Amino acid sequence: MKLDHVSFASEPDGYKATAERISEKLGVVPYDGGVHPRFGTRNLIFPLANGHYLEVVEALEHPAALSTPFGQAVRARSELGGGWMGWCVSVDDLAGVETRLERKAVDGNRTPESGLELKWLQIGIKGLIADPQLPFFIKWAADSSQHPSSYKTNGDVAIDTLQIAGDRDRLRDWLGTQDPKPIPEIHIDWSSPHGTPGIMSVSFETAKNGPVII
Repeated sequence: MKLDHVSFASEPDGYKATAERISEKLGVVPYDGGVHPRFGTRNLIFPLANGHYLEVVEALEHPAALSTPFGQAVRARSELGGGWMGWCVSVDDLAGVETRLERKAVDGNRTPESGLELKWLQIGIKGLIADPQLPFFIKWAADSSQHPSSYKTNGDVAIDTLQIAGDRDRLRDWLGTQDPKPIPEIHIDWSSPHGTPGIMSVSFETAKNGPVII
């Protein structure tokens, strides 16, 4: 189990303008991640170090954006002004997650500017909607060479810390582990346990601009 990516919902002026502001801070140029036809969304991808990436995601004027949990989550966060929508962890086997959450994973796909279609299974968006501190889960259909972080790889910018309003014990229950550091390659700072849950900020280490907090 490891961090896969973090999701930033488009601000009112659109996903391209939103991504431009993030690009200026991080010193990373995003690439076109393509349309998620099943979810009614599209994204721009910032490839980062350590097999991670940041996506800026936008809901389309499409029925799927209203009828699927992922489309609903993106649209709802954008309607609040945009910002951090959630985070995602990758796992090798979703069977245990499906059993724990008592539902099946759903298929996802998109074709980025590389022209190579990406496919995956994901689960947990309904949990994120109900409690935004919680990540959703993904299992990629391809090997690591086709992971979004591997296209136009950027090793100069890395995710260091997620600052989350919430409860670490709730996270451990959701992940199905009591490991004191269940996502070992990053730091998680917990604050406001009784406030509105969710990602408050993400800290990055950059070679060009030093530490950056978004």
